[in-house]
Amino acid sequence: MSSSVKLLDPAFQGAGQKPGIEIWRIENFQPVPLPKSNYGEFYMGDSYIVLQTTPRKGGSNLYDIHFWIGKDTSQDEALTAAIKTVELDAVLGGRAVQHRELQGHESDKFLSYFKPCTIPLEGGIASGFKKPKEEEFETRLYVCRGKRVVKLKQVPFARSSLNHDDVFILDTRNKIYQFNGENSNIQERAKALEVVQFLKEKYHDGTCSVAIVEDGELYTRSNSGEFWVLLGGFAPLNKKATAEDDVIPETTCTKLYSITDGEMKPVEGELSKGLLGNNKCYLLDCGAEVFVWVGRATQVEDRKAASRVAEDFVTGENRAKTARITRVIQGYENNPFKSKFDSWPEGSTAPGGEEVKGKGKGKVAAFLKQQGVGAKGTIKSVQVVEEVPALLEDGGKMEVWYINDGAKLPLPEADFGKFYSGDCYIVLYSYHSGERKEDYFLCCWIGKDSIEEDQKTAYQLATKISNSYKGRPVQGRVFEGKEPPQFITLFQPMVVLKGGLSAGYKKSIADKGLTDGTNKADCVALFRISGTSTHNNKVLQVDAVATSLNSAECFLLKSGSSIYLWHGNQSTRKQEQLAAKVAAFLEPGVALKRAREGKESNAFWLALGGKRSYTSEIESSETIRDPHLFTFSLNKKGKLEVEEVYNFSQDDLLTEDILILDTRAEVFVWVGQCVDVKEKENVFKFGQDYIDRASSLDGLSPKVPLYKVTEGNEPCFFTTFFSWDPNRATVHGNSYQKKLALLFEPSQLAEMESMPPKQEKTTENQGAPTQRASALAALTSAFNKSPSKSPPSEKSTANQGGPTQRASALAALTNAFKSATRKSSTPERAPSNQGGSTQRAAALAALAASFNPSAETKTSAPKPVRSNPGGSQRAAAIAALSAVLTAEKKKQSPDVSPSISTGSTPAVTSPPTADADSSEVNPSEADDSVGVAKTNKEDLSEANPSGADDSQEVAKTNKED
Repeated sequence: MSSSVKLLDPAFQGAGQKPGIEIWRIENFQPVPLPKSNYGEFYMGDSYIVLQTTPRKGGSNLYDIHFWIGKDTSQDEALTAAIKTVELDAVLGGRAVQHRELQGHESDKFLSYFKPCTIPLEGGIASGFKKPKEEEFETRLYVCRGKRVVKLKQVPFARSSLNHDDVFILDTRNKIYQFNGENSNIQERAKALEVVQFLKEKYHDGTCSVAIVEDGELYTRSNSGEFWVLLGGFAPLNKKATAEDDVIPETTCTKLYSITDGEMKPVEGELSKGLLGNNKCYLLDCGAEVFVWVGRATQVEDRKAASRVAEDFVTGENRAKTARITRVIQGYENNPFKSKFDSWPEGSTAPGGEEVKGKGKGKVAAFLKQQGVGAKGTIKSVQVVEEVPALLEDGGKMEVWYINDGAKLPLPEADFGKFYSGDCYIVLYSYHSGERKEDYFLCCWIGKDSIEEDQKTAYQLATKISNSYKGRPVQGRVFEGKEPPQFITLFQPMVVLKGGLSAGYKKSIADKGLTDGTNKADCVALFRISGTSTHNNKVLQVDAVATSLNSAECFLLKSGSSIYLWHGNQSTRKQEQLAAKVAAFLEPGVALKRAREGKESNAFWLALGGKRSYTSEIESSETIRDPHLFTFSLNKKGKLEVEEVYNFSQDDLLTEDILILDTRAEVFVWVGQCVDVKEKENVFKFGQDYIDRASSLDGLSPKVPLYKVTEGNEPCFFTTFFSWDPNRATVHGNSYQKKLALLFEPSQLAEMESMPPKQEKTTENQGAPTQRASALAALTSAFNKSPSKSPPSEKSTANQGGPTQRASALAALTNAFKSATRKSSTPERAPSNQGGSTQRAAALAALAASFNPSAETKTSAPKPVRSNPGGSQRAAAIAALSAVLTAEKKKQSPDVSPSISTGSTPAVTSPPTADADSSEVNPSEADDSVGVAKTNKEDLSEANPSGADDSQEVAKTNKED
């Protein structure tokens, strides 16, 4: 033990005492605490250790330790981070789950700590890397991927980095642009908006502008023009290229290895929990992820060796840059690990179980004492205080039906609260939730002795009721003995009786030759009173024998015309009061006879068949667990596979998805408004498949209540697990539209939009005239606005040539567009028509000259890009004209060889950091445009005649200028 003590780093003293995140960076091979202001920023040349401390409702904390390795970090630093992680785990009692995180391949759990994203930064502290100059703002281009957790990756600041499949964020000094690839995911677009807001607040003090640029549409609004100018001009985008960190490792068949003395040996046999010995370490290879399982009886040195073996294993398998490594301790296995097994029997694995708390805890406490770390802070369990759950508003309307002969029969109001174990019931409760419209709670109650036919009938009829209310009710399924608080509260009191009224139940009893034990007025009946509050006080009819009694509870004994209230010596006053209320409900007007434990009358014992011994033990309540949110999918075999949404919030409820919320006491299936209709029909099947899976792996009760909750109709007992904003639930549209509406004001949205609404093209060739008109309009705006931008004093004689040049450029462009409107007289292109390409090339050259006046006319000091919006607009006009020529180039008539359209696309290639007024057109554009001019006969005949007229007016305007 002494050798292990010396290895522990003092930087870890006091770690894990408070909930939340703690981060250390490896500097000179030692962990150094990172300032909280830098949380979320990770330098690519460094390695980090991240500790997440999560308080559990059941008591002690849970720990996750992640060591993050930058792509440029040294191997020695990465190894230091791995070893220090093991030391930190020892401080925490040896029960943390350890994760190896690689830049670009981080786990969802790690990314969930830093919402909306982590910020990757060039450079590093150690290994010769230098920090970037923080005082200078650096324009950055990011690709943003992920629906719920974002993987933000910086890419080269170049047009070639863009593609049609992803969402990109361009962060400049004064404006942040979001570029939505044409094929990008709606949910990724929505998440990118959160990143834009985050960057705005973190790096711009919330003062910069935000712009949205849509792919596939080039319009002449300023946002789109500015964006393309910054990237060197518009040009067709390349196909998405696969980078090294884009590769997702395949999941392979799991293989188990034991680790002894630093060596791996395959473990033969079917994968089961029984193969894992508590004095060894094991490696479970799953391809994309590798798990190291550590027995609780292993030493610290054994655990360090196991970590090194895992590192060597993924390196030898050529997965060092992609595979994640997760280390779990016996008794604290996470769901991803347990899901690799067909079943995971409960036992010592339950967190806080006796075997974990025994001998191992004593060793840890002694170890911590030597280190000067208080074991109480890390091991002590917090006393659990019973919380009053979220309950439905009272004063609503109640309807109850019971199932009989394939139909639902209304239950008399006087019998509301009486449930027979052999029957099935449908309960509909209508109520008003705050200022919302009327809400509905629709639930099937399934008696433990009910027949399957009645159960199916109850589900079908409940679904019909739900459909009649357009799917708005919260629809649930509750089994006897698992009633949730919101159900029990509706009935004061709730009494479960033996037997049943259903004809199907009675027939099944007769077929089995059993005695019908249905409660009758003249029979002896014993009722146990459980619970102390309105949300848990339930009455259950038990066998009328003395052994059913319990000193910790109260009972009612009905015998003939008499009813006794028996209260045990350990029962409470509240239980006695509830028992009296139940007696009045079961036998109105009958005098209550009290019988205290130890002072019962002979008549009391006679009714129970004689005095016998009974228990005084209090039933233990179920273990309280924290809620977990899951997404799910079906594999090739149709088997349900789930992925946890870590550190979930209301934002994770995406309208296109179905999610499962498991609170341990209940399971909710949440259905978004935009979910496919067929998937909505299978909601309860998805929920049941999840329950079956969780029952075998995590010990979830197969009879747990199951609910279907639709978006916009969430009840209070669902929203209580979120920091719920009711306004968010009322916003309509897809995920992207919802996020826009929530993050930005209408005025901001109007300013951000970079394009007008899409207009459908009725014919193939209508786009060219429209683009020409747009190009002319852009040029008109650019040429008319620029003179007015300059103060009168700046209009020197040397600069007077500008208006003349612009007028000439517009005249050349006008002639080029006029020639395009003439029709060819023969199917073949006449030589006279080939001049159009020359004219357009001349137009581009003239425009280039007008936008790039001689050196004498330029000011001595170059202006920043954002200080001259006129320059950006002019360059955007050139981009629009380039798009016109590109569009015409691509449109070939049937009698033209396809090879004609293989020329390169004209593009504006001004450097991103250059002065907007000095943006230059690529010299190749004049040559390239010659091939562009060869448009087909149909295109020429349909050119917009108004384009020429507009250009004449523009030329006149600039002549006057």
